[in-house]
Amino acid sequence: MAWLHTWAGLWFSWLLFAVFLTGSLAVFSEPITHWMTPEHQEAEALAAQKESVPVDRARRFELAVDYMTRNHGGAGMWEIWPVDRFHDNGLTAYWFDKNGMYADADLDPDTGAELDDHHEAAGRATLGGSHFVDFHYTLHDANLGLWIVAFASMAMLVALISGVVTHKRIFKDFFTFRARKGQRSWLDAHNAVAVLTLPFQFMIAYTGIVISSAALMPAPIAANYGAGPDAARRYLAEMEGEETLVRSGIAQAVPALEPIVAHGERLIGQTARAIVIRNPEDSSMRIGVYGWNEDADTFRSISATTGMAEFSASGELLRLRPPGGVLGGAPSLARQVMSDLHMAKFGGLAIKWLYFVCGLAGAAMMGTGAVLFMVKRRARHGDEFGGATARVYRLIEGLNVAALAGLAIACIGYFWANRLLPAALENRAAWELRGFFLIWALTLVHAWLCSPRRAWIAQLGLLSALCLLLPLLSFATLGDHPYAQIARGDWESAGVELGALAFGVLSGWAALHVWKRPASAPSRRKSRANEEAAA
Repeated sequence: MAWLHTWAGLWFSWLLFAVFLTGSLAVFSEPITHWMTPEHQEAEALAAQKESVPVDRARRFELAVDYMTRNHGGAGMWEIWPVDRFHDNGLTAYWFDKNGMYADADLDPDTGAELDDHHEAAGRATLGGSHFVDFHYTLHDANLGLWIVAFASMAMLVALISGVVTHKRIFKDFFTFRARKGQRSWLDAHNAVAVLTLPFQFMIAYTGIVISSAALMPAPIAANYGAGPDAARRYLAEMEGEETLVRSGIAQAVPALEPIVAHGERLIGQTARAIVIRNPEDSSMRIGVYGWNEDADTFRSISATTGMAEFSASGELLRLRPPGGVLGGAPSLARQVMSDLHMAKFGGLAIKWLYFVCGLAGAAMMGTGAVLFMVKRRARHGDEFGGATARVYRLIEGLNVAALAGLAIACIGYFWANRLLPAALENRAAWELRGFFLIWALTLVHAWLCSPRRAWIAQLGLLSALCLLLPLLSFATLGDHPYAQIARGDWESAGVELGALAFGVLSGWAALHVWKRPASAPSRRKSRANEEAAA
């Protein structure tokens, strides 16, 4: 078990550290996106003001239905967002295209005309916080990357279980921390962050695998539903209790939607977010009214499903789902709860902060484990790889620096790229992403060119400088700063920059600590190893 914990933990610790660090940042992906799109902040403020302005929703429904009838009459599904909070409270329509994929169009709420792709306020193109979301579970490769992360998650579960078995005094040691004791201190730190967040670590790894089960275990779905994206959609629809509708071939116009939607809102107790029309313009059509989850709704249930009421074309109620409920029974509810547990879609800001802190603790668990491996090997001069042991150890030391400090530098470098790249640069979002990976690659080269101690000091120092100077960069490029952000109530932007300052102070302290600590002499390492072996 000790061997399994050591080697399974080591070879996946670098990737899992990246998953946990970027996953922690993904918890606040929306504030990060807000900070990275400063040109849109004024538009967001205006959109928030528009929420209190009444709109002629019945008119918007008429315009949307008319647009869909003229342009997408053969689609199997129409979806109308009469007041789209994500697009300045505008009017948005969705449908299934000929390939069975989602397509969408923003419509002018006054005329129903389709708006072009440049109708929103001009600003810098960026992936924003979604970069961290996508990276932490697919590595920006939805096929191979998803499998790699899933395999690493399985290895994490193995390392967690074997770690509990191996450290017989793990809970007792949790209450003991021996500072400045070399290997003992690293082990105490590793145990502390692991035990403190052990339930969270199990939950986040397991649910991460489960919510991707349709992609990771495709054989049962293919055997019963065939291949292709439509097969997975039919499988999930059946699990979630969706009735398969067959077109009757009898034409029937879409009825007036406003009375049906108003009735649905009263039944579910929520404001209508989306109206989904299946088999439109056919007598078999179904009209589903889906609600908006308000902040208060997330405190009542772990499941983040919204309320839903489905009607026939004549306005007869066919199905009703309360907020937080499901229609597919236990399997559907289990899948929904697993998903929302992983994505922290409940509990509001308090749960987000809890996930953020626990995620960073998970990253610290991976990081301290990787460093502990080398601290132990330096003391004991292991010979696991024969004549190549020294070269393998040097490789691992370089990977430790680049995977831990280097990744953090790449993350803050991503923020710097957002401010430094010209707003009108072609393929700007792609260049921000390239900057992230380029910086990370350079830290790896640096870690192998320098001695480990110098690499740690240099990279932790650079990380501290980049974090501490981020607010100054915003001031130099935009004239904005945390004090002004707080004054105007922009806590999302202020939170990003204040968080960068906090990480800057922490990484600066770490760099100073490594710099002040002299390199250990061989005789001292050997003596300490003998003392620990005797103990």
